[in-house]
Amino acid sequence: MKTHRPARVGELIKREVSDMLLKGQIKDPRVGAGLVSVTDVEVTGDLRQAKIFVSIFGTPEAQKLTMTALAEVTGFVRQEIGHRIRLRYTPEIAFVQDRSLERGARITRLIDEIRAEEEARAAHKEEGN
Repeated sequence: MKTHRPARVGELIKREVSDMLLKGQIKDPRVGAGLVSVTDVEVTGDLRQAKIFVSIFGTPEAQKLTMTALAEVTGFVRQEIGHRIRLRYTPEIAFVQDRSLERGARITRLIDEIRAEEEARAAHKEEGN
């Protein structure tokens, strides 16, 4: 029987880490180098590990600085999660950059370009007739 507990714990972690980011409780200034939001959290079935997916808006340099800073504050974030969420064992955490928004924007741009090319071809064809 599959349990929903990992998903519930993931939502709790997502809420708490988002709250910490929103309230500026992660003091490393590099975290502010890019606008950070938690997009998802995946927790293993045994609740021992959690991947925290973050979307970072900013230059590639700012994104890299932010990911470096987040990697360095995992201990603090894990400790805070342990204090805020009552679990027998606080999962090991890892921050992972979520690039799905970037990929989605790229796909949208490509579709727009193809649509514009098709419209230009159609207009050119009509002019030729």
